[in-house]
Amino acid sequence: MVILVDQLNELIHLRRSTKPRLFNGTRIDDNIIWQILENANWAPNHGLTQPWRYKVFTDSGLEKLAYFQADLYKKLTPEEKFKPEKHERMKTNLLKSSHVVVICMERQKSEQILEIEEIEAVACSVQNMVLTAAAYQICSFWGSGGVTYTEELKEFLGLGEKDKCLGYLYLGYSDNPTTKSRRSPIQDKVEWFAENI
Repeated sequence: MVILVDQLNELIHLRRSTKPRLFNGTRIDDNIIWQILENANWAPNHGLTQPWRYKVFTDSGLEKLAYFQADLYKKLTPEEKFKPEKHERMKTNLLKSSHVVVICMERQKSEQILEIEEIEAVACSVQNMVLTAAAYQICSFWGSGGVTYTEELKEFLGLGEKDKCLGYLYLGYSDNPTTKSRRSPIQDKVEWFAENI
């Protein structure tokens, strides 16, 4: 197997998050979505628990999710903090996506593996998805605001008591994708320990 290291490095460096409001509504072929999900399934995970669970919304499913979250925001928000423009965005921005993958973690029944390790495994799985999407020149955005961590969303998604929703992965095409980002040097974030010989 030949691994094209330079291409992999470039893919990782060029991947960007593009907000769904910049999507153009063009639909992604479902076969590509299945390939994105297949690559998600090969993330590292402690004990092979494979805790990632994905709920995929597209077509009329997007409307169902959009109206659910907008209505829930209105229900849960005190009148003095309610923002009509946010409510409207919750109904419309999601509909610009081709597919929305709701990111969930199924808690191991025995709870032998620490919950944080299960969450980390799901995050690795999402990274596989966003890199695969980037390889197909598909824009992605992992969002976790709004109603993500509510019990009402868990019930809507049919999650178990100890399962978690970790956000939405918005997928779509854009005429104006995000191309710029910044990172401070990795050397500022690393302590290197080695024995002196």
